[in-house]
Amino acid sequence: MNITKRIPLLVGFLLLLLAVVPVMAQGVAAPAESEKAKKAFNELLAETGMTFVFPEGFKEVKVPSTDALPFCYGMGLPGQEFEIWLRLSTQKEGEKLLADKNIHVSSPDSLYAHLAQDQIPAFTSEKGFLRRRLPDYILRRYNADAGSTYLLNIDDSRLTKHYKYALLTVLQKNQAGVVMAVCFTNEKGPEFFKTMGMAASCMKFKD
Repeated sequence: MNITKRIPLLVGFLLLLLAVVPVMAQGVAAPAESEKAKKAFNELLAETGMTFVFPEGFKEVKVPSTDALPFCYGMGLPGQEFEIWLRLSTQKEGEKLLADKNIHVSSPDSLYAHLAQDQIPAFTSEKGFLRRRLPDYILRRYNADAGSTYLLNIDDSRLTKHYKYALLTVLQKNQAGVVMAVCFTNEKGPEFFKTMGMAASCMKFKD
């Protein structure tokens, strides 16, 4: 093929690259953003009294940090439609956030449940989601005092990368803080829970 015939192909290929690369870059944190996010995340870990070990096989991903989606750190599993977004807050920060929204917290020990209920509407308009309280043996694994999980069918949104389902887990250690981990997937079968297990022990409250 001569150069004259190749030019349209080359132009088409360049246009394809220009279209695809920005879309791919949206999901991965840039180096400067990554370092800034890690620093802020480490500060929050210290403030809430938590430890964190980055799970093997995962990669850092960019997460939204807005009033509706105030997440501080994210991880994804390359090659799979699976991400985890983390949100941390101290006891005082969580109580102030809810007070500013005129949400009454009946007891400091139930802060985690109120924070979860406040976060869920940002993901789904459905009311019939499945909630389960975590048993004591799981709470002990994370040095937590209370916690629950919520299985959600989430609304289609660019902000949540068009994921279909989410498992929101929230844990509280009294007088320390609350951690919220949201696992996103497009398939909620056994493989989802197996994948989630790969990162299940990456963080916990200090003794």
